[in-house]
Amino acid sequence: MNTTNPKFEFRGINHLALVCSDMQRTIDFYSGTLGMPLVKTLDLPDNLGQHFFFDCGGGNTLAFFWLADAPDGVPGISAPAGLPGRDELTSAVGSMNHVALAVPPEKFDEYRKALKTEGVPLSIVLNHDDSPEGASREVHAGTFVRSFYFQDPDGVLLEFACWTRDFTDADVSHQPKTAADRNVPSAS
Repeated sequence: MNTTNPKFEFRGINHLALVCSDMQRTIDFYSGTLGMPLVKTLDLPDNLGQHFFFDCGGGNTLAFFWLADAPDGVPGISAPAGLPGRDELTSAVGSMNHVALAVPPEKFDEYRKALKTEGVPLSIVLNHDDSPEGASREVHAGTFVRSFYFQDPDGVLLEFACWTRDFTDADVSHQPKTAADRNVPSAS
């Protein structure tokens, strides 16, 4: 994907900031299971909590807040209730649905086996395409990304994904939906 932004020179994601319930358990999962180096730690002022950063490659980081007064997450509202392909994918407006981590296509199957060996529950492999179902079991010419999903200890939905082809102008062809298209009664 080599597109140019005429307004700003973005260099990827500096960090995504998520909230965890147990910073040590988060370190164990992200540094231990996923191998992401912990690169920066902060205690927040007035004993509000902590803010830790993990290197997720390419100069990007995944950050976590541990906040003393954070309420528990609500599956299906603050994040999806489970894994795509077998559970509900819906989450609330303004929530973060999932984090897709780019992995090399040639390592995709190897990485899946490694997580399975670690005992991480995984979704099926989804070969995302433009079919009515949105994915197929087999890779084919219309497949644009391969992925599988799993959750961290707090239920954050994660995805290992690899692009399988370059995008063309034909890949931008859908009319955007608006708030009026939602199936939720408006607050009036």
